[in-house]
Amino acid sequence: MADMEHLTEALKAISVTTEVIDEEVGPHLETVLECLLEKKEGCVQEIASSGILPTLANSIRKKSKLMSQVTLVVAEMARDGSVRDSCIDAGLVNALLPNLHSEDEELLLHTGRAIGRICFENAAQQDKLVQEGVIPRLVMIMKIYPENDPLVNVCLLALCNLADMDSAREALAEVGVAEVLTAQLKRAPDAERRHLILEVLGSLGESDALKLQFVESGVPEVLSEMIGGLQDGNDPHDLCSIKIASNLIVSLLLGDESMQKCFGEGTGSVYKDVLAWLQSNNTQLQLAGALAIANFARNDANCVKMLELGVVPHILDLLEKHVDEGDVSVQHAGLSALRNLAIPASNKVRMLEDGVTVRIQTLLRSDMPPVQFKLLGTLRMMVDGQERAAAVLGKDEKLLARVMEWCEAKDHAGVRGEANRLLAALIRHSRDPEVIHAVVKAQGMQHLITMATSEHVIMQNEALVALAIASAIDMDSVQEAFVEAELLATLQKMLDDPVGAVEVKFSTMGLVCSLANSSVLRDEMEQLKLKDSLSKLSSHTNTKLASQADTVLAVLAETS
Repeated sequence: MADMEHLTEALKAISVTTEVIDEEVGPHLETVLECLLEKKEGCVQEIASSGILPTLANSIRKKSKLMSQVTLVVAEMARDGSVRDSCIDAGLVNALLPNLHSEDEELLLHTGRAIGRICFENAAQQDKLVQEGVIPRLVMIMKIYPENDPLVNVCLLALCNLADMDSAREALAEVGVAEVLTAQLKRAPDAERRHLILEVLGSLGESDALKLQFVESGVPEVLSEMIGGLQDGNDPHDLCSIKIASNLIVSLLLGDESMQKCFGEGTGSVYKDVLAWLQSNNTQLQLAGALAIANFARNDANCVKMLELGVVPHILDLLEKHVDEGDVSVQHAGLSALRNLAIPASNKVRMLEDGVTVRIQTLLRSDMPPVQFKLLGTLRMMVDGQERAAAVLGKDEKLLARVMEWCEAKDHAGVRGEANRLLAALIRHSRDPEVIHAVVKAQGMQHLITMATSEHVIMQNEALVALAIASAIDMDSVQEAFVEAELLATLQKMLDDPVGAVEVKFSTMGLVCSLANSSVLRDEMEQLKLKDSLSKLSSHTNTKLASQADTVLAVLAETS
């Protein structure tokens, strides 16, 4: 057993030599190494302060017979973060780098560990390593020695530490790293190795260039195959691997080209596996499956194809599994997928015929704001341009009652906004007197009037158009609600607002024209002197707005 006295003597002996010669210094290096391996307190600091580090660096440069042993000493010493700067200052990193080209596997192992530990969490040194060409070499080592697990592990750890750097990603894009990583993933001996490879893939997959390279190299297929082999088990490590791998596949689908290659016109193996995930009992796979479908549904052609292939019933079945005390993330993702699929007009018709709007209403009882928000957005997308769908939903008392509750959601502005927008959409797209009557009965007109004063121009316009349609179709139904809510006074403020958006003023004047058909509201316009507000707009710098003001004044003159 080496003790600190022996260490001090060994360090003195090494420090007085100009070269590390095996016959003289070998035993002293053994003493130093033994002390390091035993992790004796103060050992590392004494070595660093002894002045031998430059000697060790020189020994490595001159490729002495003890080079492997010296490198091991450095690697063990560099476990301690407090001496890493001293190692850098002594030139050890520069001395070690050439040894990455050695054919001695043991020396490669010690060198990789030494460099990795010295440069750990040191951005400047890591960048320097990349500039020195360490990336291609790490990949090449894994290609040459794919079954040397300790050596491969060192290379993977190094890549993991460098993978967040743009310069490293650029270098990796040029050396075919995907092929090496997938080969290692297939032969990973344990969950720890799997997780390390997945971490490297995940970090590198954030690069658009590497996303496409990974897909072209079959990374998603390998990941999916790995998931298939693990998903029937209950081992926590395997479940963790499933989570990382499925999330990685979803991430790779964020790139347009990579997504399209995986979709393969609906025949891609990854797409087929994703469909199977929707039907899995594993909540993580259900979530990843829904997110992946939402990613595939980023263009109309894919949406139409997926509907033809029958993806919607699988999503609806999944949502219904999670209605009561289910997973909020799965519900959110499932609704996102449905919303994306409903964007093409032809899909809306088909989805309506398939009863989608009826089935997703089971989620109305959800108390989770993220689910409420997505449900409202999905329903709004479903009725966009669809008169029949808007009419059916607009007459549904249960739906309207819930929407009214959400229009008053004080703690979630997103839910409140989406509820109001759905309410306006039901009127705008149905143009149905029965829908207008149902909204009045549910006391929804006040919400639309409040929405007209929103800080968001698009919401203001949607509300104003809905109010104009309602008044044009069934003034008798809405008149009382408009008077009670002091709608005209609100509109006058909007016309007088010096910083109000021009398009909002246009919509406001359109509504005023519609309201002029009511004698009660015309009298109120006279009391408010609304014509004065319109007269001011007649000289507005926007000529189209000024012309519109003149037109409205003419209409009011005819109806008075």
